Amino acid sequence: MTLIVDAGPLIALMNTEDPSRDTVSQVLLRESGQLILPAPVSAEVDYFVGRRLGRAARRAFFTDLARGRFEVACLEPNEYDLVIEYDQQYADLDVGLADLSVVVLARRFRTRRILTFDERHFRALRPLDGGSFVLLPRDAA
Repeated sequence: MTLIVDAGPLIALMNTEDPSRDTVSQVLLRESGQLILPAPVSAEVDYFVGRRLGRAARRAFFTDLARGRFEVACLEPNEYDLVIEYDQQYADLDVGLADLSVVVLARRFRTRRILTFDERHFRALRPLDGGSFVLLPRDAA
């Protein structure tokens, strides 16, 4: 099954001192399907890993990308209309492009599964086809 990956867990994975690192690692080890990393999320990871963890951690992230650990997915031009629609619908949440790209790509890849620590946004946001998202690692059972 496909899993859309948000920034927080990847940043934790790169940080050897993060208490969530092992949990994220276990989730990723159990996954046999596609790991989709939205392009805006990859930029967010790059920024925070570089700023907080330094050049070596940033290079390790680049290596993961180069080795195909994650499939980096860009939004198509028509999908930005969905971003705008969602931004208007959930204006009170002040959700940015990275999180909105997670929602739109979940629709494209026909999944509700998201690896994220951002429960505030993703518990409130609804998949474009209704229902709710499954947030890992929290919803893993």
